[in-house]
Amino acid sequence: MRWLLYICFLASLNGYAEEQASSHDWLKTLAFAGHGTDFSGDFVYQHNSQVETFRISHIVASDSEYEKVISLDGPKQEIVRHHGRTWCYLNHKMVQVANQQGYAKFPSRLLANISDLKVLYRVQEVGKEQVAGYLTQVVLMQSIDNLRYSHKIWVHSDTGLLLKAAVLDDKNNVLEQYLFTQLKIGASADRAWLASAQADVKITPSVKTEALHDIKSGWVVDGLPPGFVKVQEIMRPMSKKHAPVIQMIYSDGFSAISVFIEPSDEDDDKDDLSSRGSVNLYQKVVGLHLYTVVGEVPARTVMQVLDSIRFKGN
Repeated sequence: MRWLLYICFLASLNGYAEEQASSHDWLKTLAFAGHGTDFSGDFVYQHNSQVETFRISHIVASDSEYEKVISLDGPKQEIVRHHGRTWCYLNHKMVQVANQQGYAKFPSRLLANISDLKVLYRVQEVGKEQVAGYLTQVVLMQSIDNLRYSHKIWVHSDTGLLLKAAVLDDKNNVLEQYLFTQLKIGASADRAWLASAQADVKITPSVKTEALHDIKSGWVVDGLPPGFVKVQEIMRPMSKKHAPVIQMIYSDGFSAISVFIEPSDEDDDKDDLSSRGSVNLYQKVVGLHLYTVVGEVPARTVMQVLDSIRFKGN
């Protein structure tokens, strides 16, 4: 299965508690700023010694928010999001696709309950820095176990918008990072594209509802790290697959893990582990099924999760 198919101690207890509360205020602001702020600019995604460049525009309009992301490298790639729906530029036209589940997109980062993060990460403010000409508060989210990564985030001091984000391994090495290189916030944000985007989403037929639906499959996962809870279980059609596959999505509030289960065939790899930046993918044929686990967690975690998959029954 290819990557393209699967497209987050104490000197004083009292002092630390106050710092935790202040730092979590930044996370609460961050959770909403990516959706409620007008902005446009260019950002880079760095991973595995590679750099990808994107242009993003986000506008809050009268009929909800619009967002457009364009790749500035290689063939034309364009994504438009509106009101929970996603359109992609395919075959020289905009086509609505089933929403991508799992990983949050930069700069809209948080996925689930923020209050749970304080028992999973040690959160502290570690200074102020300039990013793309804007003053940011730097917040370090140190993982309390070796089953998830630590994160370092740069939050715009005025709006709370995420301007830079890095994923760190257990030795504080940067595995991947997103970074705005130029940015306009508020009234100066680019709005020239909005009219055409509104036209595109109105004339594009909706995705068929049967293409993606919630299910209760009977499959369970016992080896999830503490704090990861199921946020969705769906039957998902996937490119180059003869039939839809089961996908279970789990989140700890900042990172996500997806578990895919499908019937195996002769072409499936028996055991394969690969990575892309902070995302690890592990797949294995077990009996008559192919299990695939992909997530923004260490390799040991996706392997632990896969080995704990079992069928409990409906």
